[in-house]
Amino acid sequence: MPQLNQLMLAYASQWFWLLLVLAVIYIVIGRGMVPKIEATVEARDAQIAGDLAAAQQARTDADAADAALQAKGEAMRSDAQAITAAAKAKSTAQAAERVAKADAAIAETLAQAEAALTKARAVALASIEQVAAEAAQDIVAKVSGLSVSAAKATGAVKAVLAHG
Repeated sequence: MPQLNQLMLAYASQWFWLLLVLAVIYIVIGRGMVPKIEATVEARDAQIAGDLAAAQQARTDADAADAALQAKGEAMRSDAQAITAAAKAKSTAQAAERVAKADAAIAETLAQAEAALTKARAVALASIEQVAAEAAQDIVAKVSGLSVSAAKATGAVKAVLAHG
C-alpha cells in the first residue's frame, strides 16, 4: 500500500521538523527569555526587600521620634505643673498676707470701736445715775414731802445699781 509507505517517509520528515521547532523554541525561550524573566523577578524581589527595609527603618525612626516627643511633652507638662504650683503658692501667700493686713485693720477698728463704746457706756451710765438720782429726789419729795440731798440720792442709786 502506497499510502502507508508515504506515511513512513512523511513521518520521518515531520519528526525532523518537530525536533527542529522544539530546539528553536528551547533556544529562544530557554536561553533568551527565561534569564531575562528571572533577572526581572530577582530585581523586583530585591526592590521589594529594599523597600521593606526602608519602611522598617522609617518605622523605627518614627517610633524613636514619637518617644522623644512624648518625653518632651511629659517634661513640658511637669514644668507647667511646677509653674502652676509655684504661682498657686505665691497667690496663696499673697492672699494670706492681705487677709492678715485686713484682720489687723479690722482688729484696730474693733479696738477703737470698743473703746468708744466703753466710753459711751460710761457716759450713759453716769447720765443714767444722774437722771435716776434726780428722779429719786423728785419721787421722795412728792411721796413723802421730804427733801433729799443730791449726794444721798446719788449714793442710793449707785447702791441699787451695784446690787441689782
